[in-house]
Amino acid sequence: MPLAGLDIVVIAFVVLVILVLFAGIKTVPQGYRYTVERFGRYTRTLEPGLNIIIPFIDKIGARMNVMEQVLDVPTQEVITHDNASCAADAVAFYQVLNAAEAAYQVSDLQSAILNLTMTNIRSVMGSMDLDELLSNREIINDKLLHVVDEAVGPWGIKVTRVEIKDIQPPKDLVDAMARQMKAEREKRAQVLEAEGSRNACRSCAPRAPSNRPSCRQKASAKPPSAMQKPASVWPKPKPRPQKWSRKPSPPVTFRRSTTSSPRNTPKPWPRSARRRIPRSC
Repeated sequence: MPLAGLDIVVIAFVVLVILVLFAGIKTVPQGYRYTVERFGRYTRTLEPGLNIIIPFIDKIGARMNVMEQVLDVPTQEVITHDNASCAADAVAFYQVLNAAEAAYQVSDLQSAILNLTMTNIRSVMGSMDLDELLSNREIINDKLLHVVDEAVGPWGIKVTRVEIKDIQPPKDLVDAMARQMKAEREKRAQVLEAEGSRNACRSCAPRAPSNRPSCRQKASAKPPSAMQKPASVWPKPKPRPQKWSRKPSPPVTFRRSTTSSPRNTPKPWPRSARRRIPRSC
């Protein structure tokens, strides 16, 4: 009877030791971080591998995945700067850098990142025109990444990428853009056809006969003699200069003085110089 009681005690002690070992030894897989809480307070973070904690005093708080994760952002209705409505969906990649901050700084980490990304998609895409949205996706991705990564920094999270998967404008706008593209293509085709027909007409038109001799004719032709030269080749005679030319004399003008000086006043003729006219009998 005492032997049976001793056996029971030994068995209970062995079982207790096994339970203590299981409670004090923790194995953390690669890619995860475990937080340790002592009486409800965070103490340390367990790294991947075999770790020992104080059994029945320390306990595992949060099991955080530190691998890069993908978060699918649902479709959002966005009104652009030029009052065009379109639907956009995105995908975000994030990674936990600090397991303690990610576990105790924010509640429901994925939901917080998702709502923050959705809000910034509306704000960034709403400040741009529809043509810019369709042609500048890289700029949108860079802006979203900068804004979201700066917002989740205090949570110990690193947002590595934010990508816009698809932008769906309204059907009427898609039809209008298709008609515009078709009109542009037809315009280019008509311009190219007109240029081609013009070049073809130029190449097929008969050339006017030219009086200029070719290079071979110039080489084979002999220089003409002085008697064979046409009249157009001889130089034209220069006009002879005139020896004299009668130039008209300038008209004589009499100026009447306005001054009353004695020098300028006309004097009467003397009586001796007057011509006497004989009286008729």
